[in-house]
Amino acid sequence: MDLTYIPEDLSSCPKFVNKSCPPTNRSFHIRVIMYLVMTGVMIITIFGNLVIMVSISHFKQLHSPTNFLILSMATTDFLLGSVIMPYSMVRSVESCWYFGDGFCKFHMSFDMMLSLTSIFHLCSIAIDRFYAVCYPLYYTTRMTSSTIKRLLAFCWSVPALFSFGLVLSEANVSGMQSYKILVACFNFCALTFNKFWGTILFTTCFFTPGSIMVGIYGKIFIVSKQHARVISHVPESTKGAVKKHLSKKKDRKAAKTLGIVMGVFLACWLPCFLAVLIDPYLDYSTPILILDLLVWLGYFNSTCNSLIHGFFYPWFQKALKYIVSGKIFSSHSETANLFPEAH
Repeated sequence: MDLTYIPEDLSSCPKFVNKSCPPTNRSFHIRVIMYLVMTGVMIITIFGNLVIMVSISHFKQLHSPTNFLILSMATTDFLLGSVIMPYSMVRSVESCWYFGDGFCKFHMSFDMMLSLTSIFHLCSIAIDRFYAVCYPLYYTTRMTSSTIKRLLAFCWSVPALFSFGLVLSEANVSGMQSYKILVACFNFCALTFNKFWGTILFTTCFFTPGSIMVGIYGKIFIVSKQHARVISHVPESTKGAVKKHLSKKKDRKAAKTLGIVMGVFLACWLPCFLAVLIDPYLDYSTPILILDLLVWLGYFNSTCNSLIHGFFYPWFQKALKYIVSGKIFSSHSETANLFPEAH
């Protein structure tokens, strides 16, 4: 965060008058292009994840532990697209925050909460797929509805308490006099961290869960290969008995797809979390434009999740046809078969 243009102390700020906006040289045409691109990202994010939410909620065939976790993660992405992105778009394009200091704190808290909630959901989904592929005989007894409910409660409550507690207490900017001057002088709103909390956030909320997910999906990949190899060498007459002790093909395929989701997540959010970690040690010299780009790269992950479902999940494509054609409103549509190959 480039702090080179701020006053040296609070006495240089105008008192009892409206704050000014940080200086920017962005032309009208550039702002229009930015608005169009960001609006497109928002629309895809909102409607893509809305389709996932409606599909899993409506069609009984999609009522499974994994899909309930995906439903909750889609809700996270939907909220990010509908509640966070519009205000972030105005802030990024205009280089100014027009919505007040109180809403700024809510926006920053909710923004961080949803980002961390996505990470926790991906960890939960990785655990679910681990049991489905590596321990298929124990899957139904381990990943029960009560287990899923506890995981979902954890995924939402811990990020909420951490994010709102940290931002509202202002512990994340403790000792940052330059930031306090910037907020006092300008209409400025950006989630910023001092050295201590930047390191804590990167280590505990990104690096550790990310490493766990990579390890789990590495194990899943190895076991999937082993199961596929065993099945390919088993005679047709005994395949039915052997398959009972191995993971299902659809579970292995789902694990691979969710592995892609995890890979995209790491690619989108790693640069942003690295900036959170490194920028305090560079005396906050990273230009705001670069930080904005990294934040929007993170936001783009919520857009990618719905696109991945569209490309890799046949049930998503069929459900979308039901929704667009209006068949979803017909009687007994909730019992429609979205997996015809299963019959």
